[in-house]
Amino acid sequence: MMTSACDGSPACPRMLPASIQITGELLSAAEVQDICESLKEDSVRLLSVRGCQLSDRDFGRVCRSVAESHSIAQLNLNLGVVSSVGRTRHLADALKTNRSLQTLFLHGSPLLDAGLVTLNAALSTHPTLVCLDLGDCMLGDQALGLICGMLPPDGAKSGLRELTLSANPGISSKGWARLSIAVAHSSQLRVLNLDYNQLGDQIAGMLAVAVASSRTLEVLDLEGTGLTNHSAQVDQSQSPILLLLSSQWYQVFLDMVENYPTSLRVLVLAENDISPELQQQIVDLLSDGDEDEDREAMPLPTGPTSSSALQPIRDKYQPLRDKYQPIRDKYQPLTWLPHSNSALPTVLLTSGLGESLLAETEM
Repeated sequence: MMTSACDGSPACPRMLPASIQITGELLSAAEVQDICESLKEDSVRLLSVRGCQLSDRDFGRVCRSVAESHSIAQLNLNLGVVSSVGRTRHLADALKTNRSLQTLFLHGSPLLDAGLVTLNAALSTHPTLVCLDLGDCMLGDQALGLICGMLPPDGAKSGLRELTLSANPGISSKGWARLSIAVAHSSQLRVLNLDYNQLGDQIAGMLAVAVASSRTLEVLDLEGTGLTNHSAQVDQSQSPILLLLSSQWYQVFLDMVENYPTSLRVLVLAENDISPELQQQIVDLLSDGDEDEDREAMPLPTGPTSSSALQPIRDKYQPLRDKYQPIRDKYQPLTWLPHSNSALPTVLLTSGLGESLLAETEM
């Protein structure tokens, strides 16, 4: 489906970039040709072909058109569209040439580590890419090491602002520990989705330290990651710090939030074995930090606002992002507003953000 902000009437001097959103269909050669022509004419800002079937030849045509487009800002290839090594190469070639893309969704693509090796150079050097979804892509530690390179420290170069790594069970504790270090030093990252990975309490403790160190991270999704607030059975031969992180991650987190300034506004803890009392402690501490910042912040600009904690960093133009177990949809931000515009901190106890977003984003 293609939609446009202009109806083509004489009162509209030119057609504004439109969106093409097609889900789960078999695309004919004629339909692919229409998509390619629209891309080459710079009349498409959002292209989504989630779960669609098309030939390898047609996929290559679409990628070449993406390479030539100066208008496309978001490309959604979720749910197995990038299904082979050849398609991964086509996409890498397109990204090397394209200079407008800001958001790329590859959720549910069987990339494996080898696929990310193919894409890495194009992803890490793309001048405008800020949002990347690699959820359920069968990634391992090698791929995660490359992803850490997309989170540069201290503003050394532009990097990702949103990263989704949901449901990649092939990543080990060592890999997640490396990511925690990268997050702690990242000068750009604002949203991190790690839902449905078996992180456990030890990695949660490392992430607590990363949250305290980060000056930009606003949203952390740890839904269904095996967290508890019970003392675990651990190997007493481990170092003292690892024992602490393994058995009492929540105490580390509470200490970090209470004693160090944090930008965190939204923490998703649904589908974990965590008591409501602990979750309330966390949200109370986040709220206290937000009140302190509000007292020091400049007055907010006038205009429409929202009560949703996620609203300030969500763009209605964005489609939904795919979630795992079961596959469902969730918001995707593209634009970013200052922390001072953020609503109250939130600990989400349920999955997703409600049906109201569906009406705003599905076209």
